[in-house]
Amino acid sequence: MEENKKSLNFIEQIVEKDLREGHNDGRIQTRFPPEPNGYLHIGHAKAICIDFGIAEKYNGICNLRFDDTNPVKEDVEYVDSIMKDINWLGFHWDNVYYASDYFQQLWDFAIKLINEGKAYIDEQSAEDIAKQKGTPTTPGTESPFRNRPISETLELFQKMNSGDVPEGKMVLRAKIDMASSNMHMRDPIIYRVIHIPHHRTGNQWKAYPMYDFAHGESDYFEGVTHSLCTLEFEVHRPLYDWFLDQLADTEYRPQQIEFNRLNLTYTVMSKRKLLELVQEKLVSGWDDPRMPTLTGMRRRGYTPQSIRNFIDSIGYTKYDGVNDMSLLEHAVREDLNKHVTRVSGVIDPIKLIITNYPEDMVEEMETINNPEDATMGSRKLKFSREAWIERDDFMEDAPKKYFRLTPGSEVRLKSAYIIKCTGCKKDEEGNILEVYAEYDPQTKSGMPEANRKVKGTIHWVSVAHSLNAEVRLYDRLFMVEDPFADKEKDFKDLMNPNSLIVKKGCKVEEYLNEAKPGDRFQFQRIGYFNIDSDSTPQNLVFNRTVALRDSWKNKGE
Repeated sequence: MEENKKSLNFIEQIVEKDLREGHNDGRIQTRFPPEPNGYLHIGHAKAICIDFGIAEKYNGICNLRFDDTNPVKEDVEYVDSIMKDINWLGFHWDNVYYASDYFQQLWDFAIKLINEGKAYIDEQSAEDIAKQKGTPTTPGTESPFRNRPISETLELFQKMNSGDVPEGKMVLRAKIDMASSNMHMRDPIIYRVIHIPHHRTGNQWKAYPMYDFAHGESDYFEGVTHSLCTLEFEVHRPLYDWFLDQLADTEYRPQQIEFNRLNLTYTVMSKRKLLELVQEKLVSGWDDPRMPTLTGMRRRGYTPQSIRNFIDSIGYTKYDGVNDMSLLEHAVREDLNKHVTRVSGVIDPIKLIITNYPEDMVEEMETINNPEDATMGSRKLKFSREAWIERDDFMEDAPKKYFRLTPGSEVRLKSAYIIKCTGCKKDEEGNILEVYAEYDPQTKSGMPEANRKVKGTIHWVSVAHSLNAEVRLYDRLFMVEDPFADKEKDFKDLMNPNSLIVKKGCKVEEYLNEAKPGDRFQFQRIGYFNIDSDSTPQNLVFNRTVALRDSWKNKGE
């Protein structure tokens, strides 16, 4: 019901209009066409959500098609990772296709264009071709090879695929309009020579189609009705339509519709730039939890639903902009808050000794798993004379509004008792070694006297019932909102030196002994964490997904 009340985005409006008017026999078919040359990032997730979402909403089909027209950069590793990421987001394709499935059909179409006098072999250098393209305000000049005989172009085109033509020696260009105001229509290159074996077709082909040539035709061969892509392809649309006009022999036409890209502050959204970070080992890999890749976000503990909620909240428009990272982090907090168990974890531990608590006594304190969801129930948390607390929760000489432990003050130990601090023990350098307190037996949570008001509540872990853990505190990858704003600086020099802080010797409650990689929790008063893939039963490793609050909101650059 909620979905029906929500206003339609402009793409949904176009689709519904096409359905009403019976375009393409009332079919809805989309496709998600990634190039298998890297790992998907959250920008791709926006395309995935609209491509698969439109098909789901209107009972259509969405196919997965790998745009594998450039064997130089492609790898099966990326094909596998892309499939995994789409499934993780909760989407499922109807069919899997590859642009390479259509290499023969594309070749035949190129032959058709040549025979119709609409394509020719150009033997100029790439530099000369670029110069002759002109500028957006001055027309291009025709290639000296533009009017070579059709028979000669056919012969040379066959030769391009023989293996005898060096890379860059010749290309096939469409013959359109060198005076067009759209630079993409000025006799675009549609085939080039590449001698690297293809990950699917091996050495069968030496001449490969360009993206602009292969993309619309692949849509046509598959029966796509709505070809959704980002705004930078808007200027390519006349070329997309021109090729379809030469190819189509029925009224059916795919329709290209462009929407705004997803850009995020404090990160980079370019596969090429992300690859630089990986290759230069500035991050640990594509799945580094600081990366905007879906595999990195998954490892960090982001949920598929939080990403989908975030994308839904920012919407689809015809205007490019930049989305604040805090919006994504808010979506993650909001989703995790509803679904994860609250646990006790102490990142910078200091020992608290409750001097009037019996030394051998152990109690089980009732603790609620998630106050947002009563169906998640409760569990027992062991309490004893000695507990780990956060070092920041004690201050010997505290300011007036410090409501945690300080000599003479009272706080509540969450789900346990009210305690009063009586002092501390320090080493020769003045570092705090232990904190001492006394408890009030009448203030156990749930008891009639437990309602006595104190201004502070802190979390704790029983020393005798704690587990050692490593905690990785992840933060934003860059110190500035736009790493490319200052053209004088290398974006890599603007990386946040505190984007990863590793804390060893942390203490967590024994309940987490059975936790598995990927499991998510809220560390009370600290943030949301998940178990990292590096974790073992002997060495638990937690990643901070996001802090409880946005610490960047009012931070000046």
